[in-house]
Amino acid sequence: MQKTFTCTSIIVVLLLSSCSMVRLGYDGGPQLAWWWLDSYVDFNREQKPHTKQAIRQWFDWHRSTQLPEYADWLAAVRSQINDPVTPEQICRWSDELQDILAPAFDHAAHLGAPIVLSLDESQRRHLEQRYTKSNDKLRRDYLQPDPKDRLNAAVKRSVKRIENLYGKIDQQQRDLIITSIEVSPFSPEAWLAERQRRQQVTLTALQQLAGASLPSEQVATVLRGLIEHTHRSDSPDYRAYQIKLTEYACGFIARMHNTTTPTQRQHAIDKLKSWENDLRVLTGEDRVYTVLQ
Repeated sequence: MQKTFTCTSIIVVLLLSSCSMVRLGYDGGPQLAWWWLDSYVDFNREQKPHTKQAIRQWFDWHRSTQLPEYADWLAAVRSQINDPVTPEQICRWSDELQDILAPAFDHAAHLGAPIVLSLDESQRRHLEQRYTKSNDKLRRDYLQPDPKDRLNAAVKRSVKRIENLYGKIDQQQRDLIITSIEVSPFSPEAWLAERQRRQQVTLTALQQLAGASLPSEQVATVLRGLIEHTHRSDSPDYRAYQIKLTEYACGFIARMHNTTTPTQRQHAIDKLKSWENDLRVLTGEDRVYTVLQ
């Protein structure tokens, strides 16, 4: 189920967003995860306490077992970004991060399996409607009819992400972003088509699981497969596209980093150190979670 691992997605967003209040965001994570999941599934009265309990369990487990690894990974990257980097180095960091995040997705599938079995037809229809709504937003954000508008939106997104890490960029760096986007293999049309295909696969799987007398771990295996294919498509053509896009992205990030000034690199080092410190505090401090009502 695509939204089964939303808890982890929230953590990644907290780590990589422009918001520096990682600790505050994480402590409110259980409530945020509940709102997000409920908006997609519309849990009934019987499912609500079980879902909230699963969310609490996931965050308790995640805080104590996973955050230290995230902090260590940030520290390792931080120690190397004062120097030039290569595309291979960027891809290696990406692979490491995927490996570090994998247990969180796996545990979400384990905890979510009993809840998935209880979903009914009305909730599957609700999920389908939410998929349609999110796809409409993707079209607005990425599929502007005017090519100039589409390019400007892509440049704006990239500049925002890069300046979040490195601070203010100069015109030469902005020009590098523009020329890189113009030759990028990224296709929002292909992304949307694959997204819709995966959504249909998810809905079909949920329908097949509905009311089935299966052990929870068998259901979790199905969910893990859905999650895995979201990251690494089971479509040979789209998987080849993913590989090509990853290679491009690693090259672009390396080129961008290698244009940065000492001041910009120090900004990135300080930002990663701030995130790392927040994660270490979260790991060691008493839990002060937002209480789920």
